[in-house]
Amino acid sequence: MQTALKTLFMRGGTSRGPFFDAADLPSDSVVRDRVLLAVMGSPDPRQIDGLGGAHPLTSKVGLVRRSTAPGVDLEFLFAQLQPANDTVDTTPNCGNMLAAVVPFALETGMVVAQGAQTTLRVLTLNTDMQCDITVQTPNGRVAYDGDARIDGVPGYSAPITINFLDTAGSVCAGLLPTGNVCDVIDGVRVTCIDNGMPLVLLRADAVGRTGYESVSDLNADVALKSRLEHLRIACGHAMGLGDVTARNYPKMTLLAPPRAGGSLCTRSFIPHVCHDAIGVLAAVTVATACVLDGSVTAGLAQVPDGLIKNISVEHPTGEFSVELEQDPDNAQNIRRAALLRTARLIMRGEVMIPSKVWDGSK
Repeated sequence: MQTALKTLFMRGGTSRGPFFDAADLPSDSVVRDRVLLAVMGSPDPRQIDGLGGAHPLTSKVGLVRRSTAPGVDLEFLFAQLQPANDTVDTTPNCGNMLAAVVPFALETGMVVAQGAQTTLRVLTLNTDMQCDITVQTPNGRVAYDGDARIDGVPGYSAPITINFLDTAGSVCAGLLPTGNVCDVIDGVRVTCIDNGMPLVLLRADAVGRTGYESVSDLNADVALKSRLEHLRIACGHAMGLGDVTARNYPKMTLLAPPRAGGSLCTRSFIPHVCHDAIGVLAAVTVATACVLDGSVTAGLAQVPDGLIKNISVEHPTGEFSVELEQDPDNAQNIRRAALLRTARLIMRGEVMIPSKVWDGSK
């Protein structure tokens, strides 16, 4: 016997995974996590017995529910799983999976369309962060076809805009959790920053790399990965996060001057595998560092003038543009971060859970 669980399998930005109505899952978080591990087929490097795609970017799950909080329409809990590990991390955000939240809610009848486009306020439970998400809904249905393109996803899709409202200090105590815009930790000059995702930023040449290496070369660079992990653990303590050995954050990001017309070139580790692109909230956080005086981006980043800045973050498969609005009274304060994503419903149906894992009781 197996337990059937309704799901929509969706792509959100450059990630994908199953989405669930949170009410359909066990209320006990320990049982819920066992269910999610069974859904994805973890722990197993190939995730051969589940829906996981044998990579951190395809080992993600979204849980959505209607919100009872004033002014909030939906609540989203993101779960990061790892192919070979039995961990379910609901601490960090995922801005890519976030792009599929409103389409999921519309597809399941959790909410109704507002007209030609629908804007809903979403609370990310992981970090208590709010954002406004706008989806195209002609004729009351979610549109997936369109002329928007994001690097890392083939073809064109309907645009989904995400306007983040309060990203600073999403996991850490503040935007600059060490209290400094720049520190020297473990012998390396770094900027420890959290504007939606805790990151450790460092110049690639500080660890003997160019910052233009391919993803495959960086993933095969055992010496570099060992050096970055040692630095990551030290920075975790400095950021007030404690021992981050078993955590998915902070992420490590190598920086280099732009070479494709953007603002800055990046290689992002998530945290032990080099990302083919860069995460949504990681891009927001990198862009934020670019406008902070004295950060490690100084001398590398090409930043436009004005209080509203379009920062183009280059990554291995293209670029990610972030629009930042600075406070006119304090340029170090980021009032708004907006960006473009796309999403697509890939499959709807039921995923089967072994009854020994969960018998369906709440």
